[in-house]
Amino acid sequence: MKRSSRKPFAVFAASIAAVALSHDVFADATYDTLKSQVDNLQNQLREVKDQLKAQEKRVNDADVYELRKRIEQVSAQSEEWKNADSVVHLAGYGDVSYTDGDNQNGAVSAVRFNPIFHYQYRDLIMLEAELELELEENGATANNLEYLTVDLFVNDNLALIAGKSLSPLGQFRQNFHPSWINKLPTAPPGFGHDQAAPVSETGLQARGGLPLGGNSRFINYALYAGNGPILEIVGDEIEAIEAEGRTSNDDDEAVFGGRVGIIALPQLELGLSGATGKVAGEDEPNATRSYRVFGADFAYHWRTLRLRGEYIEQKVGSEVASAAPAAAKWQAWYAQASYRFAPTNWEGAVRYGDYDSPHDSSDQKQWAVGVNYLFSANAMAKLAYNFNNAANGSAADDDGFQLQFAYGF
Repeated sequence: MKRSSRKPFAVFAASIAAVALSHDVFADATYDTLKSQVDNLQNQLREVKDQLKAQEKRVNDADVYELRKRIEQVSAQSEEWKNADSVVHLAGYGDVSYTDGDNQNGAVSAVRFNPIFHYQYRDLIMLEAELELELEENGATANNLEYLTVDLFVNDNLALIAGKSLSPLGQFRQNFHPSWINKLPTAPPGFGHDQAAPVSETGLQARGGLPLGGNSRFINYALYAGNGPILEIVGDEIEAIEAEGRTSNDDDEAVFGGRVGIIALPQLELGLSGATGKVAGEDEPNATRSYRVFGADFAYHWRTLRLRGEYIEQKVGSEVASAAPAAAKWQAWYAQASYRFAPTNWEGAVRYGDYDSPHDSSDQKQWAVGVNYLFSANAMAKLAYNFNNAANGSAADDDGFQLQFAYGF
């Protein structure tokens, strides 16, 4: 009996042991499987990370490359102006004027636009030109080429110029006549077109400047050879010297001249001008006569005070073969002062001018008094009144005032 009762227990114990053993074996197998899967997942994750890093590096390298390329492009563009072979520049001025006075109706009498173009190639050559677009009395637009030159820069002290240029004789015509520079709305008597001062010339020039033994002293010069003016003859008199640049030279004679200016002090410039040659009437190419120009000018500034003055004279000799055989002379001078009442924007100006021609009806003495308001250095409103003294009944004797808005750019 005892032996039989132990046998079931032994069987049960063996069964428990077998179950436990099989559970351990199953657990080991499951662990190994899970571990293998985890290892595979970790390997896959590692591979994904490596791929992501590689991709990120490729992306970053591409971005860095594009960024560097863009920086180089921007840098090249920002430096381009320093190394550009060609440079284009636009400047100029415009003005609108209202005039009223004795024996005339008040009207907007002038509307002008003068663009100035500069095209420069390196430090070697430059083309510069000024156009004048002006509204006429009938509403049409007058077009005029004020000047066009090709300038060759030989060195720091010399430029060779070819073409039509503003006359280098004197100061007003070549430097002070633009409306945003001129302190008064009008030109001085005798310094307008076909009067005592030459306006422009077509030919060749040599211009430049040199130091005079010190940092504050200089000499500037302009020497030229050109086609010269032509005489306007009416009846038996020379009506005017048309001293504006022409592309014809009917008398086959050149005119030579120039100006030398000395800046002895930083505030003061003194200048002498002269020209000589032969001229003839428009329909008298063979009746040539002597032609002479003489001029002197000065410009002085101290703080906001500006003083200017100029004398100019044109004269032609006699010629018996001409319909107008007598000699003739045109001369004019003016003195001007202007003062800005700093720190305000108000400025006062006064000018006296005297013009003498071979025709009494054109002679004129003038006091011009003006007040200006400067919105900026290159934008202003000018109001002036002219007190004229001339032959009775002539237009030059009429007093009047002008209001002008001028802008330079």
